[in-house]
Amino acid sequence: MATLKEIQMRLKSVTNISKITASMKMIASTKTTRAQRSMNVARVYGKTSSELATQAEVQKAEAANELLITVSSDKGLCGGIHSSLSRQSRKYLAEHPEASLVVLGDKAKVQLQRSYPGNIKCTFSQIGSSIPTFDETCVIASTILNDKDISFDNAKLMYNRFVSAIAFETDAIEFYPISQILEAPNFKAYEYQEDVLENLNEFLFANSMHWALVEGHAAEMAAKRTAMENATKNAGDMISRLTLQYNRGRQAVITNELIDIITGASAL
Repeated sequence: MATLKEIQMRLKSVTNISKITASMKMIASTKTTRAQRSMNVARVYGKTSSELATQAEVQKAEAANELLITVSSDKGLCGGIHSSLSRQSRKYLAEHPEASLVVLGDKAKVQLQRSYPGNIKCTFSQIGSSIPTFDETCVIASTILNDKDISFDNAKLMYNRFVSAIAFETDAIEFYPISQILEAPNFKAYEYQEDVLENLNEFLFANSMHWALVEGHAAEMAAKRTAMENATKNAGDMISRLTLQYNRGRQAVITNELIDIITGASAL
């Protein structure tokens, strides 16, 4: 059985942890609000890019080179949001064992490189510390498109979709290169300049990736807020139990001392 001093030290430690998690919850709440505003803007542009492929009736190429881009971050303490993303990525790679893999963020990278180290073609780190900007996304998109080791006919961006402040879902955004869009039935009816197509391809890819990055960041901040709220609540419950245990132990010590005093007085 723990001594009173040990209980008191543990009670102090849990109280300090409770203060830290409460502060982290407040910070995550503020970041979630800002991330939602950026997410709403990025979502409009991202859905517009996806709508282009839908309206053009782009057909997915069969027996094509597949590319999976897992959009994660470097930060933790946000529940199972990264584990859910890695689990869906592993499921996709199990169905497409020859697919190339690009990982954004160290959290998913650590989990996926144990199962599919040979599929990983490129990784990016230092993601998730703040709201992703479009300039950062363009650098990532250009690096992927210009990498000679990465060639694909169909690409899938796996990310965490923001549902509400307490919920998220792992979703995917389909991206088709410009060569696939040119073969679409409804796109052939338009006239276009050849030099514009490459810029259009990069812009559509960057738009889709920025949508996935910003929405994933918003989902992560919301998950972190929920995780810190639960941690603060659990710390409060532990403080109550430790306080009760400490008071009972202290009362038992006082009672024993009174018994010793009364017994000594009676012996006189």
